[in-house]
This record gives sequence, structure tokens and C-alpha cells, in this order.
Amino acid sequence: MVQIALSRFKDFLKEHYPMYEFGIKPELITKDMMEQFVAYLQSRSVGEGAKSIFQRFKKIIHYAIDHDVMLKDPCKGVTCKADSQILRKDVLSPEEIQRLIACHYDNENPNVRRAFIFCLYCGLRFCDVKDLTYKNIDYANKLLKFEQNKTKGHSASSGVVIPLNDGLLSLVGEPPADGNKDALIFNLPSYESCCKSVKRWVKRAGIDKHISWHCARHSFAVNILNNGANIKTVASLLGHSGLKHTEKYTRAVDKLKEEAINSLPELKF
Repeated sequence: MVQIALSRFKDFLKEHYPMYEFGIKPELITKDMMEQFVAYLQSRSVGEGAKSIFQRFKKIIHYAIDHDVMLKDPCKGVTCKADSQILRKDVLSPEEIQRLIACHYDNENPNVRRAFIFCLYCGLRFCDVKDLTYKNIDYANKLLKFEQNKTKGHSASSGVVIPLNDGLLSLVGEPPADGNKDALIFNLPSYESCCKSVKRWVKRAGIDKHISWHCARHSFAVNILNNGANIKTVASLLGHSGLKHTEKYTRAVDKLKEEAINSLPELKF
């Protein structure tokens, strides 16, 4: 995410300050520039994407201040707002997920494919699925047990337990023959590379949606709510400490129901 933040800032300079395209002195980064940068991020990202990138960029600025590279904080007083209760990212419907599973193409990465499908059916973040080892799988009880990287050491709800059916266990596969349970289940390349693979895959499947890796987590939550799961169950499966962060999915389901009703032929008396 820090790399993405730096890349976006370079793109911003190239478009709005071409004279600084190949480098800028720290003292030339001003509050006005940061306000323009936020507007640029919001024009390029959906949902909480712009806010998340700006938060990472501020970490870079604070690091520079702490190490005497910069004297003032140009981000002070500059905010990038997003309504966290609105799900702006696209989700894949069960029918679209089946189209994705049925779609194969030349030079596809089988590990990316397996891991993304696993996230669609378990709701894991990329940072968690990439670190899964066979030690996380309880084969006897058909359970996945892991600590969320995002909240490990900060929340009592960082531990997550997810039941696995036979299909998911087949995606995981058996532990290595040498018995090394510390081996990674999905040997994945970088986050950016995985997202590019997913976008290519979605396009080949004929799905006209902007799908990032994190959309798998959103799709999982929306689809199980749509199938009748209660909000507390969904919160538990996602590893949320409360219901606040889960509520945006119920709003997304309500919107889907409204769209379904509105898709019916107009009733005329």
C-alpha cells in the first residue's frame, strides 16, 4: 500500500506538476498541494480507496519528519473522507463466481486462481491468505484457524475459525509429503501482480466489473447475507470485533433487493 501511495503521488506530480515529475524537494510539498492530491486520489479511486492511500502517504510524510527530512507536516488539516458504511466496491454474484470458476485462459497462475476462489468462499484478506500454512488447517474437524494480520495483538477478535467443506479442502490440498506443515498453501506473487491477474481473469470471463482482490471479501459477506446468514455470524466469519464494520454489507444487500424489485416490469392498473 505504501508503494501504491508513492506511485499515485508520482502520477499526480506528472499530471499537475510536470516540473517535479522526476523529483521534488521536501519543502515544496505544501498543504495546497496535498489538498489537490486528495482530490486527485478521489477522482481515481472508489469507496475507501482514496482514504486508505492518503493514510499511507501520511505515514511516509510523518516518517520523513521524524528523520529530519521535512520540517513541517503539509498533510496537517487535510482530510480525505469516505462513508465507511457504504459499500462502494463491486461484488461478484454467485452466478458470476461460477462463470469465473469455469473460465480458464493461457498462462493463468493456478495459485492465484485457487487463492482468490478460496477468498470468495471464506472472506479472507490478501494479507491473510498469502500467509496461510497447512498448520492453519484442522483436517479432522474441517476447520480453518488463523490470526488476522490486521488486528493481531490489537484485538481479542483477531483469531478466526471458519468451517471448511469438501470443495474448500480440495482447494487447500493435502500437506506436503515431507510433512512440513509450515509450507505455504498458496505461493503467491506480489499484491499488485495478483490484482492484475484477477482483473485479466474477470475480463476473460466476460464480467464487466472493477474487481480487486479485496472484492472477494466483500462478495463473500454480501452473498452469505443474501442467503440468510445473520449479521452476527457474518461478523464472526470476517473477524470483526463488533457489528459496526459489518453493517455496510447489510446495506449492500438491501440495495440488491431494491434493484431486484425495480427490475420487475412496471405494474400498471
